[in-house]
Amino acid sequence: MTSQEQLILQHLAKFVSDHKKAVAEKVLNNRTRHITVVLENIYQSQNSSAVIRTCECMGLQDIHVIEDKSKYSVNRRILKGAHKWTDIIHHQSKNDDATLECFNKLKVEGYKILVADPDEKGISIHDVPVEENKLALVFGNELHGVSASAKFHADQKIKIPMFGFTESLNISASVAICLSSLITRLHRSSDY
Repeated sequence: MTSQEQLILQHLAKFVSDHKKAVAEKVLNNRTRHITVVLENIYQSQNSSAVIRTCECMGLQDIHVIEDKSKYSVNRRILKGAHKWTDIIHHQSKNDDATLECFNKLKVEGYKILVADPDEKGISIHDVPVEENKLALVFGNELHGVSASAKFHADQKIKIPMFGFTESLNISASVAICLSSLITRLHRSSDY
């Protein structure tokens, strides 16, 4: 930050109450880039918007959106402004390989790629270690789930233990369950 930017920030800080400053500090101190979510070709705006809102509520800073087949769109009624507090990184490719490009970028940044797929044999989200690596959780679209490319290039397959007859959860419910498990354990760990 330049000295001019610091002066502007100091000037503007005079107009923010101590309570608002404390709330902002608390939220910012709990933000994490240790875990990120990747949405692959989500086509229903209410689902992608609900996921963005869930990610922001759970303290994620970055969310990756792969748009090979479906363009990301928002539903402001569901978002409730959550997109203003997160960084949404878009991945698009003319060659339909945005998934691989996204995964390569995340791996360079030190992320272990975990794909959620109820049809695959994977480890329970509750058994994923949070301290060893940064984690990127990949969720596929509402109709087909994650792509074959995502399954092939992932480091690990994960699942949410379910005990009913229905085979899968809505994507926003899946993201909420996964993040609740991981973020709770991350906050308890020494790495946080």
